[in-house]
Amino acid sequence: MAELTTLARPYAKAAFIVAKNSKELSAWDNALKVAATVSLHEKVQALLSSPNLTAQQKGDQLCAVVGEGLSETQQNFLHVLAQNQRLGLLSEIYALFENLKAQHEKVLDVSVDSAFEIDSQLEQQLITALSKKLDRDVTLQTSVDESLLGGVLIRAGDTVIDGSVRGRLAKLADTLDV
Repeated sequence: MAELTTLARPYAKAAFIVAKNSKELSAWDNALKVAATVSLHEKVQALLSSPNLTAQQKGDQLCAVVGEGLSETQQNFLHVLAQNQRLGLLSEIYALFENLKAQHEKVLDVSVDSAFEIDSQLEQQLITALSKKLDRDVTLQTSVDESLLGGVLIRAGDTVIDGSVRGRLAKLADTLDV
């Protein structure tokens, strides 16, 4: 997986720079999302891995399947991926592009699992506290997980805050085993 990320990173950065400079982040985000989704389809994967097609033909076919909504620059990007035999990285490129876009826009998706339903007032308090702590605009997604017993489990990017009773009991058990 790390190898795919390493291969996809320069393409994602290039797409992000072009999108940012042309002030078309949303358009590029949408185009990459559609291209990544289409590239995962079984028939499209067979087409893109066909030894009977040239890189140009693969790029043309993918652009045709993705649709007419692609700009000339976006079509050129897909052709560059085809020339470099990197069309299989579209999902990874899209994920990396999303991360770059979120960093640029200072937006972070945070998921909160709690043992109980979180009311709107507490949800707003969490958004305010996390926005201040993480220096980002936070979008919150909540879900109920009764196995936590109590408390919350917060996931914000690479950061995990385990304030659940289950997590505390696990830490206590680890401490007692010493």
